Amino acid sequence: MAEENAKPTGPDFTKGIALATLPEDGMLVGHVGEEEVLLVRSNADIFALAAHCTHYHGPLVDGLVVDGTVRCPWHHACFDLRSGEALHAPAFEPLTCWRVEQRDGSVFVRERLPKPRPKLRGTNKTPGKVVIAGGGAAGFAAAEMLRRLDYQGEVIMLSDDPAPPVDRPNLSKDYLAGSAPEEWVPLRPDTYYAENGIDLRLGVRIGAVNPHAREVILADGGTISYDRLLLATGAEPVHLPLPGAMPADVFTLRSLADSRKIIARAQSASRVLVIGASFIGLEVAASLRTRGLEVYVVAPETRPMEKVLGPQLGDVIRALHEEKGVQFHLGNTLSAFETGRATLKDGTSLDADFIVTGVGVRPRIQLAEAAGLALDRGVAVNSYLQTSAPDIYAAGDIARWPDRHSGGSIRVEHWVVATRQGQTAARNMLGLGEEFTAVPFFWSQHYDVSINYVGHAENWDELVVEGDLMARDGLVRFRRSGGTLAVASLFRDLDSLKAEVTMEQAAR
Repeated sequence: MAEENAKPTGPDFTKGIALATLPEDGMLVGHVGEEEVLLVRSNADIFALAAHCTHYHGPLVDGLVVDGTVRCPWHHACFDLRSGEALHAPAFEPLTCWRVEQRDGSVFVRERLPKPRPKLRGTNKTPGKVVIAGGGAAGFAAAEMLRRLDYQGEVIMLSDDPAPPVDRPNLSKDYLAGSAPEEWVPLRPDTYYAENGIDLRLGVRIGAVNPHAREVILADGGTISYDRLLLATGAEPVHLPLPGAMPADVFTLRSLADSRKIIARAQSASRVLVIGASFIGLEVAASLRTRGLEVYVVAPETRPMEKVLGPQLGDVIRALHEEKGVQFHLGNTLSAFETGRATLKDGTSLDADFIVTGVGVRPRIQLAEAAGLALDRGVAVNSYLQTSAPDIYAAGDIARWPDRHSGGSIRVEHWVVATRQGQTAARNMLGLGEEFTAVPFFWSQHYDVSINYVGHAENWDELVVEGDLMARDGLVRFRRSGGTLAVASLFRDLDSLKAEVTMEQAAR
């Protein structure tokens, strides 16, 4: 995350600038007092907004202006130029806006504008009670959007996690690496939920859902009625059989508690074995290497993440980790682990104090299955994220939806997708009839290198490489039948944003 207390730079907008210095769709950073302000010219209008994204403080001046919005170059948050509203996650907080005055060929920024509160449009389908099953990205985003839209009904959020909703990407990245304090991890302060009328119940297990009675049955036998239910139960890590390994020596990473346990173990360890060359596995490897541990990565594939990113980026990622001292043992598996020593299938012995496995996750669809909802390698939903039971919606890792861009149904296990689906589900539970058409996006951080991936390509027949990937300045286009399904990039943030817009427009 960027430093938020830097001295403001650029012109003092209260003193005015010449209109001619701001081209159409141009952006300029200046300041009003001590606050950095972004001036944007779009369609003959000029807007003044806070200069940094409210998600991770990304510089919006390096982003993209399109259709009355500005998009963050880092993680593709999208803001309305007129109101500053955060239209698309991962940002939830709006941008501050200022009044702009044009006079005698100059532009002046005046007083700060009040933050507008979006109002729920008229609908006769507004439910009296919404229940959200899940305390992850999709569940939080749905609850936040319900209240942002001024929904006045009851909102009950049930989570089997003992911790309130957290910024999960941080758990394997900055927080695990020790570069982000724990106060950055919660998505909102503990007081937020009561202050906004969200009945957040932690450590609560759901036993079943009865669609006919419109009831959630808790594991302790209690029941909660609902008018609309959102299933946002997420996914759980895959657990591998590890011969000889004691449970205390093996960790997975999904929750804040998991990350805390790994950090605590790392503080008294010097070597770690990471099983799995997945995104989560290699982010853990990078974070623990940053903490100074010796890191071994064992995985059956011959190239990291080749199935998702292709061979060229797989080689880049391996080279990046090896530069930092990570030792790979690919095309290999663990045969035994005993008293701090791992034996691999090829006979190699490695000293390791503990193990972290990162070999994927499984969607938690048990509630949906037992409730008789339609399944399709996940919970099947329509373009409005509605399940086969009209009053039940699904979002996040469990949801398989019809994707306009790829032309098929897809299920995606990414944070940004989950938050955006939670927002759309909230609108639709209020009867607003919004199709989910967002193009999938995720980012993966390895030391100081971030990979941005927009679109979705489960298979492809052509990879087009632009730039120099080994120099960490380039991108890969994943193409099938002449069309681009996805784009993965290294330090090509503007190209990534443009690819997202192109995919959105093609799917309309």
